[in-house]
Amino acid sequence: MSLVSQESQTEWQDQSLPARRPKRGVLGHARELFRLRHDKSTSRVGLAAVCFVGLFSLIGGRLIHLAVTSENTSEVRRAASSEISAARPDIVDRNGEVLATDVKMVSVFAEPRNIVDKDEAVELLTAVLPDLDATDLRNKLGTKKGFVWVKREITPRQQAEVHRLGIPGIGFLPENKRVYPNAEAAAHVLGFANVDNVGIAGIEKYIDSMGLQDLNGAGFNISAADLKPIQLSLDLRAQHALRDELAKGMAKFKAKATAGAILDVNTGEIIALVSLPDYDPNNPVDALDKDRINRINVGVFEMGSTFKALTVAMALDSGKYNINSTFDARSGLRYGKFTIGDYHPTRRVLSTPEVFVHSSNIGTARMALGIGVEGHKAFLRKMGQLTRLETELPESALPIVPPRWGELNTMTIAFGHGLAVAPLQALSAVGALVNGGIMIKPTFLKRTVEEARQNALQVLKPETSEAMRYVMRLNASTPEGSAGNASIAGFFVGGKTGTAEKVINGRYAKNKNFTTFTAVVPADKPKYVFLTIMDEPQAVEGTYGFSTAGWNAAPVTGNIIERIAPLLGVPPRFEPPAQPFPLMSRLGAWGSNR
Repeated sequence: MSLVSQESQTEWQDQSLPARRPKRGVLGHARELFRLRHDKSTSRVGLAAVCFVGLFSLIGGRLIHLAVTSENTSEVRRAASSEISAARPDIVDRNGEVLATDVKMVSVFAEPRNIVDKDEAVELLTAVLPDLDATDLRNKLGTKKGFVWVKREITPRQQAEVHRLGIPGIGFLPENKRVYPNAEAAAHVLGFANVDNVGIAGIEKYIDSMGLQDLNGAGFNISAADLKPIQLSLDLRAQHALRDELAKGMAKFKAKATAGAILDVNTGEIIALVSLPDYDPNNPVDALDKDRINRINVGVFEMGSTFKALTVAMALDSGKYNINSTFDARSGLRYGKFTIGDYHPTRRVLSTPEVFVHSSNIGTARMALGIGVEGHKAFLRKMGQLTRLETELPESALPIVPPRWGELNTMTIAFGHGLAVAPLQALSAVGALVNGGIMIKPTFLKRTVEEARQNALQVLKPETSEAMRYVMRLNASTPEGSAGNASIAGFFVGGKTGTAEKVINGRYAKNKNFTTFTAVVPADKPKYVFLTIMDEPQAVEGTYGFSTAGWNAAPVTGNIIERIAPLLGVPPRFEPPAQPFPLMSRLGAWGSNR
């Protein structure tokens, strides 16, 4: 091949290959991309979009990471959620007066991992909140937790002072605080809620048992405005007056404790309940003190002679005895080595009303023996005296029943010794004795007569109920009766006293009495039953050395009736009813011609 041909071929090859371009780095490519050329605009927009998407993805991912994994945020959120769901419904009395409500408070929390100088934080916080324990606070802030409480429920001034400190990692959370505007009034019924707004006792605990805490636990955000108020059967006016009169009686008779309750016999509503000494549910530091128990619901006591009302009702309702039956009380009733006698012996044969009025142990023991042990037990069970009385209040007591119940037990229980019950149980039974014989379960919630009668039981004949009203009225209106000190003019009161010696270390203590008084108002057409109990009252001036119920529980009950009955719509009547007990008059019962 010639030299010319080789040169031509080389030239042709050089012309067919593209010219080589100088190499460019990343910077060069970027400059080339952002040169103001029309053919580069699409690439620029695409790159900008990728950058923005990447940036926002990074920020969003970080936020999601913090929300999901940050212990600080999650714990604060949980605390806030708990606060919102801890709202409780208002509690009001039968007339709409507020007994318990929520108010907004602020609590201080810390995020220990965000506090730079923990010693300085402790020093500053304890200076503003002097009741904080410095050592405890230092231990809290020394943890790796994302959330700890510093102080619950601070004042607005304290909040402002803590805020001015400007400590990073210190914050505030709103909370609901339970407040009881009437202080001690109805404390044993209301109970109280703790710092986390959880019900600890009484109606507050009942509210939680109805499902409120289940909703809270499920994370539902409940506010007080979403919850219907709980309306109780209590009357705040009667509650205040009852507490005041019991406090006066406790001081006058130097009693260890006292208690009282008022029951609407037609609805079973508890209109008032007081047990002294009590406590302030706003600061329930003394609530667990053994002397501050709810003696009406939680205490169990031998009710003494007030139980004779049940024995007489049992005898009359059995058909074996009637209002004109007689019982031999000329001498003591012997049973083995035991002899039953009367406190004020008459030493004669007594009619049924006289057994009640003279409070004869012998007469009531003979009645119970006539009915028999099994009949006696069946009657008391029917009247709710042998099982736990269940109401809305979670706190209630089992009666103390003899493990081996024989004839001697029946004889002593007939006059109120040997069986211990909660006073509310006894009060409920007396309500049935006088309201026509209908056993209505007591309630602390407001209800109508129709609602009360839906599940009520007829436990006595109506004529037996009239006889019981009659003998209770006789006991308050005749000189022989023990209820004269409670017979307030104009209210046609009937009643029964009861005095029992307290059991101390398994023995009856002669100098420690537990006295009771049960009153029905008015006796011809009962509306309310009043109960007063006094624990270890003393003989004082004017009682002639006696510390029995007729000298203390009875006059205190009289003062209560005089003050409260008009508030409850029972005005005084100064003309006695014409025919209050028509059946007793027709049968010629003892005392009906007086």
